[in-house]
Amino acid sequence: MSEDMLKKAIELIDAANKQDPNIETADGKEWPKELLYSHRMTDMLNRFAPDADELAQIAMRAQHIERWKSPRSDYPMDRNGYLKWRTDLYKFHGESVGKILEQVGYDEEFIGKVKKTVGKRGIKVNPETQLLEDVTDLVFIEHYMMAFVEKHPEYDEDKWIDIIQKTWKKMSETAQQFALTGNITLPESLVPLIQKSVA
Repeated sequence: MSEDMLKKAIELIDAANKQDPNIETADGKEWPKELLYSHRMTDMLNRFAPDADELAQIAMRAQHIERWKSPRSDYPMDRNGYLKWRTDLYKFHGESVGKILEQVGYDEEFIGKVKKTVGKRGIKVNPETQLLEDVTDLVFIEHYMMAFVEKHPEYDEDKWIDIIQKTWKKMSETAQQFALTGNITLPESLVPLIQKSVA
């Protein structure tokens, strides 16, 4: 695989995510929401697995590609609706990045592997999918967990412990150690709760 193809693929993924109408502010700058997310995924990958291959670099950048086109509100607001949304979303992300990679000139086998990874198939079994899961969870803890807590004031401590433990179980031991040894910024007010959850 050539550097040029990787560069082109990243450019096209970013161009797609730049279309996100949802805007977030980070470090005093306004970002399309999914573009910001994809850059945070790449940043975390570079910190957690600096030697990651081309497949991983593309999968991280594309994990939420064009997510706004498939809103949660299009599905019933119950557990089955949520699960159906997630399943469809993984497929949608895989198809979206697959079209880009085809355009760039990647072969079918490579595209299939990226789609499998972005579709989160084979956590704990497929190393690429596990790496994606690890980076996703690390990004969630560092950048999005605090906002998630603020969004759900109705959750009690037991509920939060359950959520944190479920996230923790999806991570590899390497990612767990990475999170606990000062490599990511834990939300300060949640540190006691995180420590209690993973004890």
